[in-house]
Amino acid sequence: MLELKKGVDILAEIGGVKTIGQARSVFKRKMDAESLAKIGKIKNEEALLKVANAIAMCDPDRAWVDTGSEADLATIRKWSVEKGEEAPLALDGHTIHYDLAKEQARLVNQTFYIVNPDEKISVLAKKTLRDEALAYVKKWMRGIGQGKTLMIGFYTRGPAGAPATIPALEMSTSTYVMHSANILYRNSYATFDAEVERTGVFFTNVHSEGLNRDEDLPNARIFMDRSWLTTFSMFCTYAGNTLLMKKGNHRFAVDLATYYGQEKMLSEHMFITGMTGPGGRKTYFAGAAPSGCGKTTTAMVGTDFIGDDLAQMWIAADGTLRAVNPERGIFGIVADVNREGDPYLMKCLREPGTEVIWSNVLIDDDKVPHWVGNGEEAPKKGFNFQGEWWEGKTNPEGKPIPISHPNARVTLANAAIGNYNEPAAEDAAGVQVKVITYSGRDSNTMPPIWVAKNPDHGVVIGASIVSAATATEVGATGVKRQPWANAPFIPGALADYMTAQFQLFNSDTLRDKPILAGLNYFLTHGARGGEGTKLLGEKRDVKAWLGWLERRAHGDVDAIDTPIGYIPKYEDLKELFAGIDKDYPRELYDKQFSFYLDNILARIDLQEEAYGKETGVPPQLFQVYSEQRAGLEALKEKYGSVVTPDQLAEAAG
Repeated sequence: MLELKKGVDILAEIGGVKTIGQARSVFKRKMDAESLAKIGKIKNEEALLKVANAIAMCDPDRAWVDTGSEADLATIRKWSVEKGEEAPLALDGHTIHYDLAKEQARLVNQTFYIVNPDEKISVLAKKTLRDEALAYVKKWMRGIGQGKTLMIGFYTRGPAGAPATIPALEMSTSTYVMHSANILYRNSYATFDAEVERTGVFFTNVHSEGLNRDEDLPNARIFMDRSWLTTFSMFCTYAGNTLLMKKGNHRFAVDLATYYGQEKMLSEHMFITGMTGPGGRKTYFAGAAPSGCGKTTTAMVGTDFIGDDLAQMWIAADGTLRAVNPERGIFGIVADVNREGDPYLMKCLREPGTEVIWSNVLIDDDKVPHWVGNGEEAPKKGFNFQGEWWEGKTNPEGKPIPISHPNARVTLANAAIGNYNEPAAEDAAGVQVKVITYSGRDSNTMPPIWVAKNPDHGVVIGASIVSAATATEVGATGVKRQPWANAPFIPGALADYMTAQFQLFNSDTLRDKPILAGLNYFLTHGARGGEGTKLLGEKRDVKAWLGWLERRAHGDVDAIDTPIGYIPKYEDLKELFAGIDKDYPRELYDKQFSFYLDNILARIDLQEEAYGKETGVPPQLFQVYSEQRAGLEALKEKYGSVVTPDQLAEAAG
């Protein structure tokens, strides 16, 4: 069990501010009259002490309060250009930010949970003991803000009043970080005290980029104090390492759901989007996929987009599963975003009217951004994430440098996106989730789509995600397990998190249970009897897959019963593909939905071996694997190693 407020509070220990009187003295010393008046309207004493201690620790030249007013938002945008963290581009409201050349993604090997002795933690996570973290933060963050302004913002991760919404403090010397926060999160300066009183908790985030030099990167650390719900980040600028309300606070939300919200709520690395089905009905999906595996594209396919990255979910009093997006914008990978696959997003990126922060793309002489996979002609020269660039430029290893980094991003508000359903997204009641999907970058094993037979099988789909590594983590290579696409963000033991999943989806209070399904867009011709790594499908197919799931959730389509779950029948998919003006030949269906049994069985072996090394894993996981193995082996004995959909239907009777 995670214990909150256990052990020394590192921020308070280093800052040394223990009383409200001392806090007021710090504010008076570091704030001008305007910011003093602003901070004076915040009454929560615990929050005031957090702010004062952050100021005392970092020792900036001044501290400034962001209230979310138009004047304050404009001030941060202006400062960011003046400071050089961003530069204006051709379209009004567009700016470019470059991270350090060696810091283009999450620093996974420099990210640690601060833990107390004997505290259980995920086997996939890195940890440091509290006294070690205290010494490190004291050495490197004390005085790190000298010569800078520490900006202080008050936010909520979700619509105010939603059961799963949690308020947060973001404090940073980086104008880029604060500009991003103002786009991605709801400013709650006016309601912060009320939200803290309602929830009983809030998150605290402290960041400084220091001198922002490559030589400082070895000293960069991202620390997450689970007991005190506080993050510390230093010597880095990439938003995944610095915008700590995102994945840093997501980790805390996972902890709170796992240990304090059993059978009530979940905190997931999922998109939320709605599909319009027959008769105009709206069906909402939540879906997990590791970063860089098509999550944003899938979310954008919906007719009623809510969010592309995170979901806070809870069981409502009426027995439905509800969800809100803790964010109100996207920090999305821009590679392969183009007009064919992403028309809504491209309108924001290529036409006037949207505030956009670009990162790590190529900027040409006309101050226009360019990126890999945009479907447009690339310039011959420009400036990108490695400096001056020209066609044919290579890195020290002799490999061509692309025009944009694979993890290049855009930050913009959801309200700018044409299919965004803002009333639904801002409703504190959330949207009802009827379908949950789990997917990864899987080239050779699972079919494009399959639906779990029951909640236990659905939880196991989430637990069994395997994906090729993407560019979102520095140093990540190869193929690895990605349980629930949330594993990098699960602080506690995986067994505890899995138990919470089984409890919620099997709960008697969840009377209107969603269907749980697997998705896989990445099957290749080479894995299905052909040659090469070309995908068997394309981006627009996503609409057909989601369309089938929408119908399945309402009982409108039948399916083939297989040992791993239910798969679509050809006729239903053919009709859905016709709806997107695409032919769907039977030959392609057979390739996509034939079971290559040796691959699936090897995948089960991989998961069983890995989970078998952990303690406390719920027995349901191994029971499901055992059931699936027995069914797959029976198919293999009857039909051989490759089983077609017709044979699967025959076996099902």
